[in-house]
Amino acid sequence: MEYVDILIVGGGMVGSALASALSGKGLSITVLEQAAPQPFDPAQAPDLRVSAISPASASLLDGLGAWQRILAMRAAPYRRMQVWEDQESNGTLFDAAEAGVDALGHIVENRIVQLATTACLQEKDDIRYLCPARITNIVYEPKASRVTLEDGSVLVARLLVAADGARSQVRDAAGIGITSWDYPMHALVASCEMDYGQQDITWQRFTATGPQAFLPLTGNHASLVWYNTPTEVKRLLTLSDEALVSAFCANFPQKLGGIRQLLARGSFALTRRHAACYVKDGVVLAGDAAHTIHPLAGQGVNLGFQDVAVLAEVIGHAVSEGRDFADASVLKSYERRRKPANLAMQTSMDAFCYGFANNIGPLKAARKLGLKLADKAGPLKREVIRYALGLPR
Repeated sequence: MEYVDILIVGGGMVGSALASALSGKGLSITVLEQAAPQPFDPAQAPDLRVSAISPASASLLDGLGAWQRILAMRAAPYRRMQVWEDQESNGTLFDAAEAGVDALGHIVENRIVQLATTACLQEKDDIRYLCPARITNIVYEPKASRVTLEDGSVLVARLLVAADGARSQVRDAAGIGITSWDYPMHALVASCEMDYGQQDITWQRFTATGPQAFLPLTGNHASLVWYNTPTEVKRLLTLSDEALVSAFCANFPQKLGGIRQLLARGSFALTRRHAACYVKDGVVLAGDAAHTIHPLAGQGVNLGFQDVAVLAEVIGHAVSEGRDFADASVLKSYERRRKPANLAMQTSMDAFCYGFANNIGPLKAARKLGLKLADKAGPLKREVIRYALGLPR
């Protein structure tokens, strides 16, 4: 039986970043991860799973030493973001220059982010990284939770951190409930080789069945996202590569341009989840274990990184002031700061999801007017952009 101060279950993007953020505070930290990400090879085609990393998240990763590692592999910056409904002229264009930043964000493969954050934590003397580590049992006890691994070893944690995703074992073991519901659409994701070089724009068009999105990747690659009914997504996945490319070209706006080759495809259901609470004595939730959000604006992992920043700050202050970092009364500060913010973003994305997914005449006219006004909003538009990017205003 081994005792540790902090045991982070889940070494993905959020869990591994949190470990590095907690390093150097005089605590013993162990990270459990089921499977290591595949090593990076520049000759590999882009992965299907990508994230839009905001400037605030990039700043956090830079402070951990991960951002330069990411840029050394690959990341596609985008400086403009266009949003419209039906006709492009009825939409709005967000430009990095309006917000006073070099880029609105970077599209990065999730695996590359995880590789970078994992490399950072493996350099720390106060972090032990166990991978592959398969859990057979979790017993929650306030400030003495026991985690049993497949090899029979038992870890006892003063603070158990749930960074193990939407179907969190830790959350279930701690008896923390969630509210959840499925969205009436699935997402079809395709990685494509395009007829043109790297773009600096990401765009999204709203339709009655769901949004269509273009995410630039490095070189002449792009990620296409097609939200649609579960039945239609299932049908699209049965098409040949050639037929699916034809479907993209026929249904997406003309500005998509030519698709040279379909490299990979996949789909996933969309579910909103929010934990009833983020903390109990000796346990805390972060990232998808605490909240999942409609991926409409790519805010999911950015919310997780905001969790990391606040949680590391709260624990660091508690340690420096001699307070019990694992006590619920201390951790509640993290919950008070992050739960309302995460809920607000979830609600905003729901409003977009349901507000645009219909063809009701008056509502459609109001949407077009709203997008047109947003494009002319001047200083207000700048503040909206900086808020969405997680930047100070």
